[in-house]
Amino acid sequence: MTAHFRQQTVSPQACPALVLNADYRPLSYYPLSLWGWQDAIKAVFLDRVNIVSEYDKTVKSPSFEMRLPSVVSLKEYVRPTRQPAFTRFNVFLRDRFTCQYCGEHDELTFDHVIPRSKGGATTWENVVAACSACNLRKGDRLPNEAHMTPAQAPYQPSIADLHRNGRRFPPNYLHESWMDYLYWDSVLEP
Repeated sequence: MTAHFRQQTVSPQACPALVLNADYRPLSYYPLSLWGWQDAIKAVFLDRVNIVSEYDKTVKSPSFEMRLPSVVSLKEYVRPTRQPAFTRFNVFLRDRFTCQYCGEHDELTFDHVIPRSKGGATTWENVVAACSACNLRKGDRLPNEAHMTPAQAPYQPSIADLHRNGRRFPPNYLHESWMDYLYWDSVLEP
């Protein structure tokens, strides 16, 4: 199976709301934690979030008018998962959407470094992102047999690793009101 990934498309006209945890950090960086304006308003009415920032646009009903939220924070803290889920997407994110054999970015799939037929497991420590051509070329051989060694040895990433890599692939639209809440945990330059 081949996966094609494009940057997350966020339309400014859709007025999405950046969702922050109760500690004012985004719930996730990649994909960026966003809700549609309808979900954000519903959460406001259910008293699950605080409005932190608003758009200039409003929604109206016969008896009500409200500016659309651009940033909301959860009222109750959601504990982040300690270990990321082992998914195809997270393998690609760990490997920066790059074939670990040739550096290509298109037609990514994943490869078992030690093939399953030779006892290799489908785990973080044995799976790498690979383009279709390299995956086909390596086939059912060990890295030394195929003369193909991954650029980076596969490993189980932390949530911080995935966040760090995710920052390299920002969405194509970031509203100015979101900037104060993104990348708070980045190292400041002197």
